[in-house]
Amino acid sequence: MAKSKKKLEVVHLVCEETGDMNYTLRRKTGGEKLHLKKYSPRLRRHTMHNEKKKK
Repeated sequence: MAKSKKKLEVVHLVCEETGDMNYTLRRKTGGEKLHLKKYSPRLRRHTMHNEKKKK
């Protein structure tokens, strides 16, 4: 029998300061929202990024 595929969702990481969607991730469903410090090309420095689901 074939194994069942695990469900993945596409999420974007959005910069708190500019609102730009700089990163795209595929991750397992459920769990807490991500809050990561990532590089923002527009500001040319590291800022906090929050997870936002793709519509």
